[in-house]
Amino acid sequence: MSYTPTEIEKLKAFYEGQLLNDSIPFWFPRSIDQEYGGYLLMRDQEGTLLDDDKAVWIQGRTAWLLSTLYSTIEQKQEWLDGAKSGIDFLLKHCFDTDGQMFFHVTRDGQPIRKRRYFFSETFAVIAMAAYAKASGDQDIAQKARDLFGKCIEYATVPGLLPPKFMPTRPAKGIGTPMIMINTAQQLRETIGDERCDDYIIKWIDEIERDFVKHDIQCVMEQVAPDGSIIDHIDGRTLNPGHAIEGAWFILHEAKYRNNDPHLIELGCKMLDYMWERGWDKVHGGIFYFRDVYGKPVQEYWQDMKFWWPHNEAIIATLLAYTLTGNSKYAKWHQIVHDYAYSHFHDKKHGEWFGYLHRDGSIAQTAKGNLFKGPFHLPRQEWYCLQLLKELSA
Repeated sequence: MSYTPTEIEKLKAFYEGQLLNDSIPFWFPRSIDQEYGGYLLMRDQEGTLLDDDKAVWIQGRTAWLLSTLYSTIEQKQEWLDGAKSGIDFLLKHCFDTDGQMFFHVTRDGQPIRKRRYFFSETFAVIAMAAYAKASGDQDIAQKARDLFGKCIEYATVPGLLPPKFMPTRPAKGIGTPMIMINTAQQLRETIGDERCDDYIIKWIDEIERDFVKHDIQCVMEQVAPDGSIIDHIDGRTLNPGHAIEGAWFILHEAKYRNNDPHLIELGCKMLDYMWERGWDKVHGGIFYFRDVYGKPVQEYWQDMKFWWPHNEAIIATLLAYTLTGNSKYAKWHQIVHDYAYSHFHDKKHGEWFGYLHRDGSIAQTAKGNLFKGPFHLPRQEWYCLQLLKELSA
Protein backbone atom coordinates (compact mmCIF):
# COMPACT_ATOMS: atom_id res chain seq x y z
CA MET A 1 0.00 0.00 0.00
CA SER A 2 0.91 3.66 -0.35
CA TYR A 3 -0.60 6.68 1.36
CA THR A 4 -2.80 8.86 -0.81
CA PRO A 5 -2.79 12.65 -0.38
CA THR A 6 -6.13 12.38 1.42
CA GLU A 7 -4.77 9.74 3.81
CA ILE A 8 -1.72 11.89 4.50
CA GLU A 9 -3.96 14.81 5.42
CA LYS A 10 -6.01 12.57 7.72
CA LEU A 11 -2.87 11.27 9.44
CA LYS A 12 -1.56 14.80 9.85
CA ALA A 13 -4.81 15.94 11.44
CA PHE A 14 -4.85 12.85 13.66
CA TYR A 15 -1.34 13.36 15.07
CA GLU A 16 -1.92 17.06 15.58
CA GLY A 17 -5.18 16.39 17.37
CA GLN A 18 -3.70 13.68 19.57
CA LEU A 19 -0.72 15.85 20.47
CA LEU A 20 -2.56 19.06 21.28
CA ASN A 21 -5.92 17.77 22.50
CA ASP A 22 -5.00 14.52 24.23
CA SER A 23 -1.33 13.95 25.12
CA ILE A 24 -0.32 17.47 26.15
CA PRO A 25 -3.50 18.31 28.14
CA PHE A 26 -3.06 15.15 30.21
CA TRP A 27 0.22 16.50 31.58
CA PHE A 28 -0.11 20.27 31.53
CA PRO A 29 -0.55 22.55 33.29
CA ARG A 30 -1.11 20.32 36.34
CA SER A 31 2.33 18.66 36.20
CA ILE A 32 4.31 21.89 36.60
CA ASP A 33 5.45 22.10 40.22
CA GLN A 34 4.55 25.64 41.25
CA GLU A 35 6.30 25.29 44.62
CA TYR A 36 9.70 23.76 43.86
CA GLY A 37 9.95 23.99 40.08
CA GLY A 38 10.29 21.15 37.64
CA TYR A 39 7.55 18.64 37.01
CA LEU A 40 5.41 16.18 38.98
CA LEU A 41 4.99 13.33 36.50
CA MET A 42 4.33 10.09 38.39
CA ARG A 43 0.62 9.90 37.66
CA ASP A 44 -2.10 7.26 37.51
CA GLN A 45 -4.65 6.66 34.79
CA GLU A 46 -6.79 9.74 35.41
CA GLY A 47 -3.86 11.96 36.41
CA THR A 48 -3.77 11.38 40.17
CA LEU A 49 -0.29 11.90 41.61
CA LEU A 50 1.25 8.57 42.69
CA ASP A 51 4.60 9.88 43.94
CA ASP A 52 6.20 13.34 44.09
CA ASP A 53 9.80 12.22 43.45
CA LYS A 54 11.39 13.44 40.23
CA ALA A 55 13.30 11.46 37.62
CA VAL A 56 16.04 13.68 36.23
CA TRP A 57 15.77 12.07 32.78
CA ILE A 58 12.14 13.08 32.52
CA GLN A 59 12.71 16.57 33.89
CA GLY A 60 15.05 17.24 30.98
CA ARG A 61 12.84 15.50 28.42
CA THR A 62 9.82 17.53 29.52
CA ALA A 63 11.66 20.84 29.32
CA TRP A 64 12.76 19.82 25.81
CA LEU A 65 9.17 19.06 24.82
CA LEU A 66 7.70 22.33 26.08
CA SER A 67 10.49 24.36 24.49
CA THR A 68 10.04 22.52 21.19
CA LEU A 69 6.29 23.05 21.19
CA TYR A 70 6.87 26.76 21.78
CA SER A 71 9.35 27.03 18.91
CA THR A 72 7.53 24.89 16.34
CA ILE A 73 3.79 24.78 17.12
CA GLU A 74 2.70 27.97 18.85
CA GLN A 75 4.42 30.57 21.01
CA LYS A 76 2.31 29.97 24.11
CA GLN A 77 3.78 31.72 27.11
CA GLU A 78 2.68 28.89 29.38
CA TRP A 79 4.87 26.48 27.40
CA LEU A 80 7.91 28.73 27.62
CA ASP A 81 7.34 29.41 31.32
CA GLY A 82 6.88 25.69 31.92
CA ALA A 83 10.12 24.91 30.11
CA LYS A 84 11.98 27.48 32.21
CA SER A 85 10.68 25.83 35.38
CA GLY A 86 12.33 22.58 34.32
CA ILE A 87 15.59 24.20 33.25
CA ASP A 88 15.86 26.09 36.53
CA PHE A 89 15.19 22.91 38.53
CA LEU A 90 17.85 20.98 36.60
CA LEU A 91 20.48 23.66 37.12
CA LYS A 92 19.67 24.24 40.77
CA HIS A 93 19.18 20.69 42.04
CA CYS A 94 20.30 17.98 39.61
CA PHE A 95 24.10 18.34 39.41
CA ASP A 96 26.31 16.76 42.05
CA THR A 97 29.46 18.50 43.31
CA ASP A 98 31.60 16.34 40.98
CA GLY A 99 29.72 17.69 37.96
CA GLN A 100 27.75 14.51 37.29
CA MET A 101 23.99 14.62 37.31
CA PHE A 102 21.67 12.66 39.54
CA PHE A 103 19.13 10.15 38.23
CA HIS A 104 16.44 10.45 40.91
CA VAL A 105 15.72 13.29 43.34
CA THR A 106 13.00 14.26 45.82
CA ARG A 107 10.34 16.81 44.99
CA ASP A 108 12.44 19.62 46.46
CA GLY A 109 15.59 18.40 44.72
CA GLN A 110 17.40 16.34 47.37
CA PRO A 111 19.46 13.56 45.73
CA ILE A 112 18.34 9.95 45.95
CA ARG A 113 20.28 8.08 43.25
CA LYS A 114 23.05 8.49 40.70
CA ARG A 115 23.82 6.10 37.86
CA ARG A 116 27.05 5.14 36.19
CA TYR A 117 25.91 6.34 32.77
CA PHE A 118 25.27 9.89 31.59
CA PHE A 119 21.79 9.92 30.07
CA SER A 120 20.61 12.56 32.56
CA GLU A 121 23.27 14.81 31.03
CA THR A 122 22.22 14.13 27.44
CA PHE A 123 18.60 14.98 28.19
CA ALA A 124 19.72 18.14 29.97
CA VAL A 125 21.68 19.11 26.84
CA ILE A 126 18.68 18.83 24.53
CA ALA A 127 16.48 20.58 27.10
CA MET A 128 18.82 23.54 27.47
CA ALA A 129 19.45 23.77 23.73
CA ALA A 130 15.74 23.75 22.92
CA TYR A 131 15.02 26.28 25.66
CA ALA A 132 17.85 28.53 24.45
CA LYS A 133 16.34 28.51 20.97
CA ALA A 134 12.85 29.24 22.30
CA SER A 135 13.93 31.98 24.72
CA GLY A 136 17.03 33.40 23.08
CA ASP A 137 18.96 32.85 26.34
CA GLN A 138 22.60 32.71 25.24
CA ASP A 139 23.85 31.78 28.71
CA ILE A 140 21.74 28.62 28.64
CA ALA A 141 22.93 27.94 25.08
CA GLN A 142 26.52 27.99 26.27
CA LYS A 143 25.67 25.71 29.19
CA ALA A 144 24.18 23.26 26.69
CA ARG A 145 27.34 23.29 24.57
CA ASP A 146 29.57 22.93 27.62
CA LEU A 147 27.57 19.97 28.90
CA PHE A 148 27.61 18.38 25.45
CA GLY A 149 31.40 18.59 25.61
CA LYS A 150 31.30 16.79 28.95
CA CYS A 151 29.09 14.09 27.39
CA ILE A 152 31.64 13.62 24.62
CA GLU A 153 34.29 13.06 27.30
CA TYR A 154 32.09 10.56 29.13
CA ALA A 155 31.48 8.72 25.84
CA THR A 156 35.08 8.63 24.65
CA VAL A 157 37.50 8.88 27.59
CA PRO A 158 37.92 5.66 29.60
CA GLY A 159 37.75 5.91 33.38
CA LEU A 160 35.65 9.08 33.77
CA LEU A 161 32.66 7.02 34.92
CA PRO A 162 32.55 3.75 36.85
CA PRO A 163 32.65 0.80 34.44
CA LYS A 164 29.42 -1.09 33.78
CA PHE A 165 31.28 -4.27 32.83
CA MET A 166 34.29 -5.74 34.61
CA PRO A 167 37.45 -6.80 32.74
CA THR A 168 36.32 -10.41 33.15
CA ARG A 169 33.82 -9.90 30.33
CA PRO A 170 34.22 -6.43 28.80
CA ALA A 171 31.36 -5.18 26.64
CA LYS A 172 29.85 -2.05 25.17
CA GLY A 173 26.24 -1.14 24.47
CA ILE A 174 24.55 0.52 21.51
CA GLY A 175 22.96 3.02 23.90
CA THR A 176 25.97 5.34 24.05
CA PRO A 177 26.41 6.00 20.30
CA MET A 178 22.63 6.13 19.87
CA ILE A 179 21.98 8.72 22.57
CA MET A 180 24.92 10.79 21.43
CA ILE A 181 23.69 10.83 17.81
CA ASN A 182 20.32 12.16 18.87
CA THR A 183 21.78 14.61 21.37
CA ALA A 184 24.08 16.04 18.70
CA GLN A 185 21.22 16.21 16.20
CA GLN A 186 19.06 18.16 18.64
CA LEU A 187 21.90 20.50 19.53
CA ARG A 188 22.70 21.13 15.88
CA GLU A 189 19.08 21.80 14.94
CA THR A 190 18.36 24.21 17.79
CA ILE A 191 21.40 26.36 18.58
CA GLY A 192 24.12 24.83 16.42
CA ASP A 193 27.51 23.36 17.31
CA GLU A 194 30.33 22.79 14.85
CA ARG A 195 31.31 19.51 16.54
CA CYS A 196 28.05 17.76 15.74
CA ASP A 197 28.39 16.69 12.10
CA ASP A 198 31.67 14.84 12.53
CA TYR A 199 30.71 13.19 15.79
CA ILE A 200 27.36 12.01 14.43
CA ILE A 201 29.08 10.21 11.56
CA LYS A 202 31.64 8.76 13.99
CA TRP A 203 28.86 7.26 16.13
CA ILE A 204 26.90 6.01 13.12
CA ASP A 205 30.07 4.33 11.86
CA GLU A 206 30.47 2.60 15.23
CA ILE A 207 26.90 1.29 15.13
CA GLU A 208 27.32 0.05 11.55
CA ARG A 209 30.70 -1.54 12.22
CA ASP A 210 30.06 -3.21 15.57
CA PHE A 211 26.32 -3.61 16.21
CA VAL A 212 24.64 -4.24 12.83
CA LYS A 213 25.11 -7.89 11.84
CA HIS A 214 24.04 -8.29 8.22
CA ASP A 215 24.97 -11.98 8.13
CA ILE A 216 22.30 -12.84 10.72
CA GLN A 217 20.07 -9.82 9.97
CA CYS A 218 20.18 -8.34 13.42
CA VAL A 219 21.09 -5.25 15.44
CA MET A 220 22.83 -6.20 18.67
CA GLU A 221 22.16 -4.36 21.92
CA GLN A 222 25.54 -5.31 23.40
CA VAL A 223 28.80 -6.58 21.90
CA ALA A 224 32.40 -7.22 22.91
CA PRO A 225 34.80 -4.28 22.45
CA ASP A 226 35.82 -5.68 19.04
CA GLY A 227 32.19 -5.95 17.92
CA SER A 228 31.89 -9.72 18.28
CA ILE A 229 28.80 -11.35 19.80
CA ILE A 230 29.12 -12.36 23.45
CA ASP A 231 27.47 -15.79 23.65
CA HIS A 232 26.01 -15.38 27.13
CA ILE A 233 22.49 -14.34 28.11
CA ASP A 234 23.19 -10.61 28.42
CA GLY A 235 25.17 -10.54 25.21
CA ARG A 236 22.48 -12.39 23.27
CA THR A 237 19.58 -10.24 24.49
CA LEU A 238 18.07 -7.94 21.87
CA ASN A 239 15.80 -4.93 22.41
CA PRO A 240 13.97 -4.53 19.07
CA GLY A 241 12.33 -1.22 19.95
CA HIS A 242 15.64 0.33 20.94
CA ALA A 243 17.29 -0.73 17.69
CA ILE A 244 14.31 0.63 15.73
CA GLU A 245 14.76 3.95 17.53
CA GLY A 246 18.40 3.90 16.45
CA ALA A 247 17.26 3.20 12.90
CA TRP A 248 15.18 6.35 12.73
CA PHE A 249 18.00 8.45 14.22
CA ILE A 250 20.10 7.29 11.25
CA LEU A 251 17.26 7.87 8.77
CA HIS A 252 16.85 11.37 10.24
CA GLU A 253 20.53 11.98 9.55
CA ALA A 254 20.10 10.69 6.01
CA LYS A 255 17.30 13.21 5.51
CA TYR A 256 19.47 16.02 6.92
CA ARG A 257 22.27 15.06 4.52
CA ASN A 258 20.11 15.43 1.39
CA ASN A 259 18.75 11.88 1.50
CA ASP A 260 22.15 10.23 1.77
CA PRO A 261 21.63 6.82 0.08
CA HIS A 262 24.04 4.88 2.28
CA LEU A 263 22.43 6.12 5.49
CA ILE A 264 18.95 5.40 4.10
CA GLU A 265 20.02 1.85 3.28
CA LEU A 266 21.58 1.37 6.72
CA GLY A 267 18.60 2.76 8.61
CA CYS A 268 16.12 0.72 6.57
CA LYS A 269 18.06 -2.50 7.06
CA MET A 270 18.14 -1.92 10.81
CA LEU A 271 14.38 -1.37 10.75
CA ASP A 272 13.81 -4.42 8.58
CA TYR A 273 15.93 -6.71 10.73
CA MET A 274 14.37 -5.71 14.02
CA TRP A 275 10.79 -5.54 12.77
CA GLU A 276 11.16 -9.16 11.69
CA ARG A 277 12.62 -10.15 15.06
CA GLY A 278 10.42 -7.94 17.22
CA TRP A 279 6.90 -7.96 15.80
CA ASP A 280 4.57 -10.45 17.53
CA LYS A 281 2.94 -12.31 14.65
CA VAL A 282 0.34 -13.88 16.95
CA HIS A 283 -0.95 -10.99 19.07
CA GLY A 284 0.57 -7.97 17.38
CA GLY A 285 2.82 -5.39 18.99
CA ILE A 286 6.57 -5.34 19.57
CA PHE A 287 8.20 -7.76 21.99
CA TYR A 288 10.39 -6.08 24.59
CA PHE A 289 13.30 -8.54 24.52
CA ARG A 290 14.34 -11.35 22.17
CA ASP A 291 17.38 -13.65 22.09
CA VAL A 292 19.59 -13.39 19.03
CA TYR A 293 19.57 -17.17 18.64
CA GLY A 294 15.98 -17.73 19.72
CA LYS A 295 16.92 -19.02 23.16
CA PRO A 296 15.02 -18.14 26.37
CA VAL A 297 15.50 -14.58 27.62
CA GLN A 298 16.32 -13.94 31.27
CA GLU A 299 13.95 -11.02 31.97
CA TYR A 300 10.42 -12.10 32.86
CA TRP A 301 8.90 -9.12 31.02
CA GLN A 302 10.51 -10.20 27.74
CA ASP A 303 7.20 -10.75 25.92
CA MET A 304 5.36 -7.71 27.29
CA LYS A 305 4.50 -4.74 25.10
CA PHE A 306 5.91 -1.42 26.38
CA TRP A 307 4.61 1.89 25.05
CA TRP A 308 7.82 3.48 23.81
CA PRO A 309 8.99 0.89 21.24
CA HIS A 310 5.71 1.48 19.45
CA ASN A 311 6.29 5.24 19.43
CA GLU A 312 9.72 4.66 17.89
CA ALA A 313 8.36 2.20 15.32
CA ILE A 314 5.63 4.63 14.28
CA ILE A 315 8.29 7.26 13.60
CA ALA A 316 10.72 4.85 11.93
CA THR A 317 8.20 3.32 9.52
CA LEU A 318 6.73 6.68 8.50
CA LEU A 319 10.18 8.19 8.03
CA ALA A 320 11.35 5.17 6.00
CA TYR A 321 8.27 5.52 3.81
CA THR A 322 8.79 9.23 3.19
CA LEU A 323 12.45 8.66 2.28
CA THR A 324 12.02 5.58 0.07
CA GLY A 325 8.42 5.53 -1.15
CA ASN A 326 8.49 1.79 -0.41
CA SER A 327 4.91 0.65 0.16
CA LYS A 328 6.11 -1.92 2.71
CA TYR A 329 6.88 0.85 5.17
CA ALA A 330 3.48 2.47 4.71
CA LYS A 331 1.89 -0.91 5.49
CA TRP A 332 4.08 -1.39 8.58
CA HIS A 333 3.32 2.15 9.72
CA GLN A 334 -0.40 1.52 9.46
CA ILE A 335 -0.07 -1.80 11.32
CA VAL A 336 1.92 -0.41 14.27
CA HIS A 337 -0.12 2.81 14.37
CA ASP A 338 -3.40 0.88 14.51
CA TYR A 339 -2.10 -1.54 17.13
CA ALA A 340 -0.71 1.19 19.37
CA TYR A 341 -3.66 3.56 19.31
CA SER A 342 -6.14 0.72 19.82
CA HIS A 343 -4.26 -0.88 22.74
CA PHE A 344 -2.18 1.76 24.58
CA HIS A 345 -4.35 4.85 24.17
CA ASP A 346 -6.69 5.70 27.05
CA LYS A 347 -9.69 7.20 25.26
CA LYS A 348 -11.34 8.21 28.53
CA HIS A 349 -8.54 10.09 30.29
CA GLY A 350 -6.05 10.70 27.49
CA GLU A 351 -2.41 9.71 27.00
CA TRP A 352 -1.23 6.08 26.85
CA PHE A 353 -0.90 3.25 29.29
CA GLY A 354 2.72 2.18 29.48
CA TYR A 355 2.65 -1.59 29.84
CA LEU A 356 0.61 -4.38 28.26
CA HIS A 357 0.69 -8.14 28.62
CA ARG A 358 1.58 -10.08 25.50
CA ASP A 359 -2.09 -10.43 24.53
CA GLY A 360 -2.57 -6.66 24.64
CA SER A 361 -4.40 -6.46 27.96
CA ILE A 362 -3.36 -3.67 30.33
CA ALA A 363 -0.74 -4.76 32.86
CA GLN A 364 -1.02 -1.67 35.08
CA THR A 365 -2.58 1.76 34.84
CA ALA A 366 0.25 4.22 35.62
CA LYS A 367 0.82 6.90 32.99
CA GLY A 368 4.01 8.22 34.61
CA ASN A 369 6.91 6.80 36.63
CA LEU A 370 10.71 7.10 36.77
CA PHE A 371 10.94 6.19 33.08
CA LYS A 372 7.60 7.16 31.52
CA GLY A 373 6.49 10.75 31.14
CA PRO A 374 5.68 13.29 28.42
CA PHE A 375 8.37 12.35 25.94
CA HIS A 376 8.17 9.28 23.67
CA LEU A 377 4.48 9.68 22.84
CA PRO A 378 4.32 13.46 22.31
CA ARG A 379 7.69 13.35 20.52
CA GLN A 380 6.26 10.73 18.15
CA GLU A 381 3.13 12.74 17.48
CA TRP A 382 5.12 15.97 17.04
CA TYR A 383 7.75 14.37 14.78
CA CYS A 384 5.19 12.61 12.57
CA LEU A 385 3.24 15.86 12.30
CA GLN A 386 6.34 17.68 11.04
CA LEU A 387 7.06 14.90 8.51
CA LEU A 388 3.52 14.92 7.18
CA LYS A 389 3.49 18.71 6.90
CA GLU A 390 6.57 18.46 4.69
CA LEU A 391 5.07 15.61 2.70
CA SER A 392 1.86 17.51 1.98
CA ALA A 393 3.50 20.87 1.27
